[in-house]
Amino acid sequence: MGGVVRNRGHRIYRVFDHTADLGLEIYGSDVGDLFAHAARALFDNIADLDTVEGVIMRDISVSGADLQDLFINYLRALLGWFHDEDFIVRDVTIHAITGTHVAGTATGERFDPRTHTIRHEIKAVTYHMAEVAEVPSGWRGRVILDV
Repeated sequence: MGGVVRNRGHRIYRVFDHTADLGLEIYGSDVGDLFAHAARALFDNIADLDTVEGVIMRDISVSGADLQDLFINYLRALLGWFHDEDFIVRDVTIHAITGTHVAGTATGERFDPRTHTIRHEIKAVTYHMAEVAEVPSGWRGRVILDV
């Protein structure tokens, strides 16, 4: 594992080994960018996003007690769309973010086994080792996914 994924030359996330779970370290130039990249990282590990089109738009609005709680709640809400409605998120545009609330628009489509390949079955987003921090290059988030 341990691969780094880049977008336009910038590192947006890397996978790190964590027992039977999947760990993601996600990067962004600002906190909104971090949250947008986190959605992409989550769903890029669920399915091959090259086969997902952004034909459906959905608004997302999530709150949390603090930035770390917000990060986990946001990813859990997005994962819930996949579990409950078979909705695969391709991208998220963040419109507003504070330390306790995030709002944005997600694009994606319904899962279709004829066109979408599942990479990992992600059961849950956990608080274990969760972190959101400002770093010299911008922002970094860490999360462990239960697979």
